[in-house]
Amino acid sequence: MSVIALDASSSHLLDNPAWAALTGPHAHFAERIGHAVRYHQDVAPFHAVSDEDDPRAWADLAALVGPGGTAAVRGVTEAAEGWEVVRTVHGVQLVDTSLRAEPDPEAVRLGPDDVPEILDLVARTEPGPYLPRTVEMGTYLGIRHRGRLIALAGERLHPPGWTEISAVCTDPAHRGRGLATRLVRAVAAGIKERGERPFLHAAATNANAIRLYESIGFTLRCRTVFSLVRHIGAAAPEETA
Repeated sequence: MSVIALDASSSHLLDNPAWAALTGPHAHFAERIGHAVRYHQDVAPFHAVSDEDDPRAWADLAALVGPGGTAAVRGVTEAAEGWEVVRTVHGVQLVDTSLRAEPDPEAVRLGPDDVPEILDLVARTEPGPYLPRTVEMGTYLGIRHRGRLIALAGERLHPPGWTEISAVCTDPAHRGRGLATRLVRAVAAGIKERGERPFLHAAATNANAIRLYESIGFTLRCRTVFSLVRHIGAAAPEETA
């Protein structure tokens, strides 16, 4: 896989996309203490610190999650003082470089009333975490067959100027028909209409998904890790600005 380089400002946003989203377009979903932030716990499981090398940020995250609390953070491989890494998953981040975005006539907008069906499809296909209010993060589109939801894709992290495409999944009985590609193109059409650029994440081990995304116009930007960390002890928090 080739790796694309972005300009410095864009690179900064996508190096810490949850922070950029929660201190920007998704601020209304944020719970924040100083240099640490997280989504409301029924919206998304993601946390972020302003700078993973800043002890103040980790002190603020400790205050946010509480003693023994856990945080899902991106790009952290070594635990800060007072924390332990519970598990780590390797991933990749891809950005749109030549994606043909277009609406899909069969795609329907999904909302809160569709959440039970969405959660059922997600449970059977495991595209990544999806919570009761994740549908509020952006536009989610689905395709139905005989009234039943069989494919899904939507918008998740929203750094300024960018929107992540996520929850891309298809019922196993309906795979091989290009439904995921159609929905990715349709979600991307809405993103581009706003003058923004699509990006996405995938597990580094999911070669089929990465191959698909590259074949339709995404390019690898970087490899990364997603870690669950636990607060196990506390140095005295420093005063934050």
